[in-house]
Amino acid sequence: MTESAVQSRPGLMERLAVGQVICAEGYLFELERRGYLQAGAFVPEVVLDHPEQVTSLHRDFVHAGSDVVEALTYYAHREKLRAVGKDGLLEDMNRQALELARRVADESGTLLAGNICNTNLYDPADADTQAQTRAMFEEQVGWAADAEVDFVIGETFRYAGEAQLALEVIKEADLPAVITLAVGRAPETREGWSLPDACKRLAAEGADVVGLNCIRGPATMLPLLPAVTSAVDVPVAALPVPYRTTADQPTFQSLEEPDDHLLPDGKPFPTALEPFTCNRYEIAVFTRSADAAGVRYFGLCCGAAPHHVRSMAEALGRTPAASRYSADMSKHAFFGDAPGLASHNRAYSEQL
Repeated sequence: MTESAVQSRPGLMERLAVGQVICAEGYLFELERRGYLQAGAFVPEVVLDHPEQVTSLHRDFVHAGSDVVEALTYYAHREKLRAVGKDGLLEDMNRQALELARRVADESGTLLAGNICNTNLYDPADADTQAQTRAMFEEQVGWAADAEVDFVIGETFRYAGEAQLALEVIKEADLPAVITLAVGRAPETREGWSLPDACKRLAAEGADVVGLNCIRGPATMLPLLPAVTSAVDVPVAALPVPYRTTADQPTFQSLEEPDDHLLPDGKPFPTALEPFTCNRYEIAVFTRSADAAGVRYFGLCCGAAPHHVRSMAEALGRTPAASRYSADMSKHAFFGDAPGLASHNRAYSEQL
């Protein structure tokens, strides 16, 4: 795109004023599946080691229908990198991730989002951890502001207080803020706040978009959404993980596999979740249901792949570039009914 075209493209709130926004996520899990990122640590050093893979995935998600290119800076904060002995990569990792995302956003006319997330350090009873958390957010938001992002996503916060700190820092940088909470087995924040109350407080404090992301799959996130949309007067976000969570096992960490003796840690999370993966039609059902519940900002979190994003876009009535290749089984040699297909193959289909 030309510089003038980039400058004139509508921003996040302009887009939300006239329709829905889709933000593809799921980079950590998808890159782990492809062999470029380590499960457990989940540190995105892939942006330094294999930048071409990150760029390719950005493009794949845009091709599938994402309106946003989110910089892969999730878990690229000082505490996480210190814990895994990578703290010397902090600034280079953040700036590189933002630059890779910038290139794809500019070439595609999509929005560029910075990203900050849960620190796993914040403790509401410890002022020192709160100060350290704020300092980490200031570092990352500062680099995002330098990269001239369109907005910043603060996500996967179990503590609403940590989300409030993230919001403060983003607003101090004069950037739009999308703030999403992560919900465990109990449908409340880790402090015990109800989700509608937490989102209402965040909206009152200046969040441009509030909502839920990660941990819960479509079936166990959807029932929580109507109360949130009713409680706030800002757009609501919903970005579940694409896994078949249930009332008994409401999070992807709690999913259980009958053959768990085969698994190194005795549970599917995070490297043996394939049997629980939602298909594209389940994602479409969630999308239409969440749309009916008042959600405006859509996406999918850990585990999402481009075909999930395409299904979400198509469920919202869109035809992204990837829709050219959406399934058309009428052309299948054995199961199709298009003119010219051999009748003896169709008759044989019952034997397959």
